[in-house]
Amino acid sequence: MQLPKDPVILLSYINTQLRDNYASLAEFCTANDCNDEDIIKALERIDYRYNPDTNQFC
Repeated sequence: MQLPKDPVILLSYINTQLRDNYASLAEFCTANDCNDEDIIKALERIDYRYNPDTNQFC
């Protein structure tokens, strides 16, 4: 699956997936064969950080 390129759309997509389907970012990345560092870097560009305690980017 190809992740959205636009960081705001990516943020919405990832947070929805984490809330509804996955217990962690690592689990999401494993299931979707993607790199967590790429997601983290993309969302850091718009000042969002992954919080493992809440399992979301905020």
